[in-house]
Amino acid sequence: MNSREIAVYTLIDILEQQSYNNLTLKRVFNENKNITVQDRAFITELVNGTLRNIIYIDYIINSFSNTKTKKMKPLILNIIRISVYQIMFMEKIPVSAVCNEAVKFTKKKKFNGLSGFVNGVLRNIVRNINNIKLPDEQKNPVEFLATKYSYNNWVIEKWINQFGYNKTKEICKANVLAPKVSICVNTNKITKEKLQEIFIQEGMIVEDGHISKNSIYITKTKNIVDSEAFKNGYFHIMDESSMILVEILNPNENDTIIDVCSAPGGKSFYSSYIMNNKGTIFSRDIHSHKIALMQDTIKRLDIKNINLQLKDATQFYKEDEETADKLIVDVPCSGFGIVRKKPDIKYTKTENDIKELVSIQREILKASFRYVKKGGILIYSTCTLFEEENIENVNWFCENYGFELCKIDYHTNIEGMEEGYINILPSMFNTDGFFIAKLKRIN
Repeated sequence: MNSREIAVYTLIDILEQQSYNNLTLKRVFNENKNITVQDRAFITELVNGTLRNIIYIDYIINSFSNTKTKKMKPLILNIIRISVYQIMFMEKIPVSAVCNEAVKFTKKKKFNGLSGFVNGVLRNIVRNINNIKLPDEQKNPVEFLATKYSYNNWVIEKWINQFGYNKTKEICKANVLAPKVSICVNTNKITKEKLQEIFIQEGMIVEDGHISKNSIYITKTKNIVDSEAFKNGYFHIMDESSMILVEILNPNENDTIIDVCSAPGGKSFYSSYIMNNKGTIFSRDIHSHKIALMQDTIKRLDIKNINLQLKDATQFYKEDEETADKLIVDVPCSGFGIVRKKPDIKYTKTENDIKELVSIQREILKASFRYVKKGGILIYSTCTLFEEENIENVNWFCENYGFELCKIDYHTNIEGMEEGYINILPSMFNTDGFFIAKLKRIN
């Protein structure tokens, strides 16, 4: 199969099985080890790009096809979908090549009778590419954003209520962009400048992080885990917004830190770098396979001060009461801040899921807060943008459990720091969306 065919079957797998895009792509690449670096990048872009924009793509198809998407065979529909994505979003690919490849693929799969239909729909879209009529932005702002940026209406409605229309539109614009790879430098093993030199020598393009002093963005990465810098433990992959959390936490060398929902471990690893491998970090997760993966990374990074623990964050462990100077509570959430990387979230999560998650988040807070010493710090965070999972949880917690929000000191001014919590919107720094609250135990 060529790269477009692989992309179509991967997309069908994700949509029909409701599987995670990142795990499905990883499996596909493991099963097809002969795929070139360039083709891996192309397939990833086709799959994730189509997923990020699938409601918009279907809207375009339905605007120029007499047979609507709901009536199309899955293979034909997804051949057309990835083709429309290329036409609309990948300007460097000639339109003629896109249409020809779609027709060839259709014939190859013995749908000769539908090859003309596929060609006709795509050619019709190409002819009318400047005449796509979206819902009226002034009269139907929710419908406009939901269609243009591929969301269910309820998400847009909630964001407009929270952030207003203009900020919501900026969030949507940022979330359809492909993210760059962000890495966190292991300063216990190498300097940022030296690591950048190594990346450049390996043919990569590097740029400094937008906010964090320890972040590097890299493009033309090939397969990053095959690089010598990775094997030598010079960095771990970590979004910059998560790094901001650790910098706000401000670990010290003599601290005892508990990270109750640690996997995949990035915040614990970065804390260890800042602590110069001193002090103690207890990194916990409920899943043994995730603990095993973190153990492998700890060995690669040569970290000495992390103790891995198989523990359930919703359960209180008496032996740990008032042992932590600082506590990281990065709870499971709906994930609407990371839809750039996991676009399937946009279509699989529901409002009922959020209600269930809020209940779990509060259970974790209730079980965990007693680990913090009097006067100690608790960082509460999510990678989502909904108030129910964020500030509403924080306010409920402070009212009932003897904590108060405290001013965030940070080198970059972000709205909310004086009040003790920040919403990092994807549109601010081209990072994941993230919520961070800094709380002090007063009772």
